[in-house]
Amino acid sequence: MMMSPDVPLLNDYKQDFFLKRFPQTVLGGPRFKLGYCAPPYIYVNQIILFLMPWVWGGVGTLLYQLGILKDYYTAALSGGLMLFTAFVIQFTSLYARSKSATIERILTTDILAEEDEHEFTSCAGAETVRFLIPGKKYIPNTVFHSVLAGLVCGLGTWYLLPNRITLLYGSIGGTTLLFFFGWMTLCIGEYSLIVNTATETATFQTEDTYEITPLMRPLYIFFFVSVDLAHRLLVMFIMSAGTAITSYFIPSTVGVVLFMTGFGFLLSLNLSDIGHKIGTKSKDLPSSPGKHLIWKECLFYIIILVLAILEASLLHHFAGFSQISKSSFQAIVSYGLMILLIILWILREIQSLYIFGIFRNPFYPKDVQIMTVFLEKQTRLMKIGIVRWILLTLVSPFAMIAFLSLDSSLQGLHSVSVSIGFTRAFRMVWQNTENALIETVIVSTIHLISSADIWWNRSLDTGIRLLLVGIIRDRLIQFISKLQFAVTVLLTSWTEEKQHRKRTTTLCILNIVFSPFVLVIIVFSTLLSSPLLPLFTLPLFLVGFPRPVQSWPGAAGTTACVCADTVYYYQMVPRLTAMLQTAMAAGSLGLLLPGSHYLGRFEDRLIWIIILECGYTYCCINIKGLELQETSCHTAEARRVDEVFEDAFEQEYIRVRSLNKHFGNVLTPCTVLPVKLYSDARNVLSGIIDSHENLKEFKDDLIKVLVWILVQYCSKRPGMKESVHDTENKGKAPLILPALNTSLPPESPEDIDSLNSETFDDWSDDNIFDDEPTVRKVIEEKHQLKDLPGTNLFIPGSVESQRVSDHSTGTVPENDLYKAVLLGYPAVDKGKQEDMPYIPLMEFSCSHSHLVCIPAEWRTSCVPNSKIKEMSSLFPEDWYQFVLRQLECFHSEEKASNVLEEIAKDKVLKELYVHTVMTCYFSLFGIDNMTPRPGHILRVYSGVLPWSVALDWLTEKPELFQLALKAFRYTLKLMIDKASLGPIEDFRELIDYLEEYERDWYIGLVSEEKWKEAVLQEKPYLFSLGYDSNMGVYTGRVLSLQELLVQVGKLNAEAVKGQWANLSWELLYATNDDEERYSIQAHPLLLRNLTVQAADPPLGYPIYSSKPLHIRLH
Repeated sequence: MMMSPDVPLLNDYKQDFFLKRFPQTVLGGPRFKLGYCAPPYIYVNQIILFLMPWVWGGVGTLLYQLGILKDYYTAALSGGLMLFTAFVIQFTSLYARSKSATIERILTTDILAEEDEHEFTSCAGAETVRFLIPGKKYIPNTVFHSVLAGLVCGLGTWYLLPNRITLLYGSIGGTTLLFFFGWMTLCIGEYSLIVNTATETATFQTEDTYEITPLMRPLYIFFFVSVDLAHRLLVMFIMSAGTAITSYFIPSTVGVVLFMTGFGFLLSLNLSDIGHKIGTKSKDLPSSPGKHLIWKECLFYIIILVLAILEASLLHHFAGFSQISKSSFQAIVSYGLMILLIILWILREIQSLYIFGIFRNPFYPKDVQIMTVFLEKQTRLMKIGIVRWILLTLVSPFAMIAFLSLDSSLQGLHSVSVSIGFTRAFRMVWQNTENALIETVIVSTIHLISSADIWWNRSLDTGIRLLLVGIIRDRLIQFISKLQFAVTVLLTSWTEEKQHRKRTTTLCILNIVFSPFVLVIIVFSTLLSSPLLPLFTLPLFLVGFPRPVQSWPGAAGTTACVCADTVYYYQMVPRLTAMLQTAMAAGSLGLLLPGSHYLGRFEDRLIWIIILECGYTYCCINIKGLELQETSCHTAEARRVDEVFEDAFEQEYIRVRSLNKHFGNVLTPCTVLPVKLYSDARNVLSGIIDSHENLKEFKDDLIKVLVWILVQYCSKRPGMKESVHDTENKGKAPLILPALNTSLPPESPEDIDSLNSETFDDWSDDNIFDDEPTVRKVIEEKHQLKDLPGTNLFIPGSVESQRVSDHSTGTVPENDLYKAVLLGYPAVDKGKQEDMPYIPLMEFSCSHSHLVCIPAEWRTSCVPNSKIKEMSSLFPEDWYQFVLRQLECFHSEEKASNVLEEIAKDKVLKELYVHTVMTCYFSLFGIDNMTPRPGHILRVYSGVLPWSVALDWLTEKPELFQLALKAFRYTLKLMIDKASLGPIEDFRELIDYLEEYERDWYIGLVSEEKWKEAVLQEKPYLFSLGYDSNMGVYTGRVLSLQELLVQVGKLNAEAVKGQWANLSWELLYATNDDEERYSIQAHPLLLRNLTVQAADPPLGYPIYSSKPLHIRLH
């Protein structure tokens, strides 16, 4: 896909919109740039409201400088005046809204300008007040925001007193600058709070239900001023309170160790999920397997907790307390932790494809294309994974608890730092064992190597050291990821031709010249743990606003753009989750951290996996499914994903020491997972469905399939099985039925002409794309169809329910094939309905025939007996008798063969089947016995039947209609199988085919609800017939359920967060929703289009998003 370098970052309208919004955001809300001409007093009023806090603060400052008021009285005066002003402003807004009348404007031609335009009548008019002061939605917010405005103004006045600033900085120039910019900041915050709120660039969602946005700027000012004024008081209070509480409630050091160990373990568990499962399973039967599994899990946790507490208490109580030295027991534990870390690292890297994301793992299976060979080699790695799980889950935590319990810092708790540091350390042992092990080894190694009297050893206890090392480790990982992301954006903007823009050279030069400043921005965003925001995904980097680890506010999995393809993700996610459990426990996906992102690929499916939370033996994830209908950008990036995985997994010859050729890509292949899911195969049926010989055999096979389906249905009807046993013991009187071979009253010439008028000329393929079907006739006569109460079945001849895309396989394109389907139904002559044949009564010759007889409502006649007699020669009597003899509806096998033989010889029953089968046959093909054409096959397969007298009769029996349609579809599948696998030898083989269709297949349309039900029920195979109008060929689609390999790779989490931060800024702040904007175009290294799709709606559009899935890693 070629992307023009002139793709706009912002279109013309959005550029003007942004130029209006950005100054408003900088100044906190004043709108000094409008899209129309406004009176001067609109701007003057905004300036007065903006400077009002400075005026009241200036009054207080002047009184303080003149020595009239003390500093705290000055703050109280300014704050009180601001409080009064805030109430006046808010009540003025309420009064204006209550008195304003609705004004109906004349619509203008410019709709976009109409959205912003206001009509002003006077300086203090209702429209002016409502424009300047929109007011609050809730009365409590009116009071709260006004009080907060007074408080912020008072503290700001106290903080910005000139004498105080001069004493602090000792410079008149510094005092002047700080006084000016300080009051500008206060005015911005106050205006945003009580007058009009600006749209923030930190917006994470489209609606602000509780009016939180106005609080952002004032609260920043409030916290800054409060901390600067009262930092000593706050620090002393926190330290004193923390020490007092710890000393009072936990007087013993052993008790402190027990408390930290126990609560650290409990807080690392997924207690909410365990409680939910216990509450759910308590309603189950006592012997249910799920209940036993939950109690086993609880028992495991209780045992671990007891052992951990015993170990910590015993070691702390009886071991000697001394500084770490080479001879101490704590040093011995440190050496053991080092060895344990090396072993765990080696075992984890063996499980993954690449070491450090660069070097190929020589132990990883190379024959991933062959399922059996791969699974055999993967089994060996799984055994190593079990060893790793034991070391990580059972050995490492107890070893670290021993290290912490032996530390001399726990002899006495005399500071808050010890409590904070060790509480975190005891929790991290369980919460994130692998990271805790790295931190412990680093701290112990520094002690063992350096014994000098330095600040690290002298002033910090072990808990705080572990905390600092943990922060440094986390920020270092973020820094490396952010730096890799920034370098990728910078290099690809120059090297990738499709990403090259007119100003790219200028941006690259600026990044190189000001590289120290770019590095500072990356470091600052790392320290704040904020996304590195590439503006419009160009090499123009900003520090994004801090975001939640789950990336978006709200519960994961609550929204998705559901479509017809969503069902395939519903089917595969439970099985994929089970395989992810094994891979995560074994270490195949690397280090598990909250906020990590993974991408899975199989055929046309893309699975986005997000780790939401991790703890002891559990992980909480969210799985999203991306669209299957690929756009050009989607296709370009999906092709690159395939290339990355193919180079990693599917090369015929892979060198042992090969490197990752796609190291700069945000995607690093990790492993492949065997998952049972549907493989989608599409093939062209030209040469099969349009073969004259195949179509001739199709007609004969259809009658046989109809016979088999009707016999199977009638023998298994509700009530039939219950009467079998009674019939065997008691017998039953012969049933009196209407005879079907009696003569009929003479037919009128009009009837004969009406019957013969239904030929295949109207349904020929010559006019399959005719633009002039009898559409008006359908509209005029459609009311003659009767509604079928209690059913939701499709009415043949209707095309509304078949609206699908032209490229959908398994359905009929509306604009092509359905043009010939819109046939009119002829008017029904009510007077001639009285000339129905008179049918006398007949008796079954076998007393058991009622067990397989046709339902009474199907025995009416609609086709002349002469036509039935003429076509009855097509009825396969030998096949009919063979099918009856194969029935298994009797308990006694000895009597079964004799009874079935008698049933098969019952001529009345046979004539009943002949009548029903041939009438259904006429409904599907019409009265004339002509060879069908491919277009007719496709239309009937789709449920659109040609009109005939028999069709009216069939549509009044929805159950029979569905059976006839099912027989037609089975026959088509049989024709394809015979053409592919060879002819059928005998009746037994034909029954095997049909039984397999009934048992293992769903044959229908992709658009049908039953198709989705079959997918969720995991039918082994699904088949659908379709027509590709672009190529002019008939196509078949087969879904087969089998265990296949899903390729999984790890994404650069910072690249995802950065692109999502830019997406949020563009869509929610700049409202840049242009579908052709630059930032949504395909990027082969950043996977920009796929990343945008994976965001939660309304910013992204995944077609599937799961609820949080809790995975037990054991």
